[in-house]
Amino acid sequence: MQDLNDLAYFAEVVDRAGFAAAGRALGIPKSRLSRRVSELEARLGVRLLQRTTRKLSLTAVGEQFYRHCVAMREDVQAAEEAVAQARSEPRGTLRIACPVTLAQSMLGPILPRFMAQYPGIRVDMSVSNRAVDLIEEGFDVALRVRPTLEDSATLVVKNFGLTATVLVASPVQLARQGRPGTVDELAQLDTMAMSSADGRATLSLVGPGGTTHLVQHTPRYVADDLLTLKFAALAGTGMCALPDYMCRGEIRAGLLEEVLPGWAPRPGIFHAVFPSRRGLLPGVRKFLDFLAAAAPAGFEQ
Repeated sequence: MQDLNDLAYFAEVVDRAGFAAAGRALGIPKSRLSRRVSELEARLGVRLLQRTTRKLSLTAVGEQFYRHCVAMREDVQAAEEAVAQARSEPRGTLRIACPVTLAQSMLGPILPRFMAQYPGIRVDMSVSNRAVDLIEEGFDVALRVRPTLEDSATLVVKNFGLTATVLVASPVQLARQGRPGTVDELAQLDTMAMSSADGRATLSLVGPGGTTHLVQHTPRYVADDLLTLKFAALAGTGMCALPDYMCRGEIRAGLLEEVLPGWAPRPGIFHAVFPSRRGLLPGVRKFLDFLAAAAPAGFEQ
């Protein structure tokens, strides 16, 4: 029977992209770790890693073997956390992927409460708008706000509800350029967007009775970060679409105005996706339950 430690060592070497980094993480000398992986290859009768002076890469069979090693490691973690759950205190590291705006506006303020409630859980959160591969990159949960839910055979989806998006502009801009009364009059305003193609952007709006309208515009300011666009909107630079939880306070204070009430982009669906295996971990379940209870209050801030 294989020494299961060797499988964990091999997975760590792959995760850390080298023996030195893996050795530091495991507290094992690099030479010993390299010897253990070589002995593992010898027992299996195959080469798992291609070694060069500059980097390591997986062979085809090594890639398949690595997936099984990761699954084994997750099973061990699940077993350990099952014991922790029996002791009423989940433990371990929770790896979360979260979009920038969601982290800044909702999750960031409430996550410390979760960590205070479960002191045995460590959180390793990647705050990025990059689309992550949960299985390949080893994330436990990814939080997303998108027009539609994920459709994946390998991932489980938990829906937390809808988040509204509104068109906003500063009173200063609206006084300068006028307050539109129809969708066609939106063209009189300077606009902003998160992206554009050849200088053009499209805004899909839904109006009374479900009527839809596509607004083609040339944004004066393009930035792939909503908080940056919010600052510019407050300064009167242009109109933009923002999640309502991100600008509700400014609207109430009169710092921003909703442009053309009754017309807005389609709401987003706030949801979590996670590999089915990770959903068995007590820490993941506790986090999802916490988020389901706390998210509505977080969106009200």
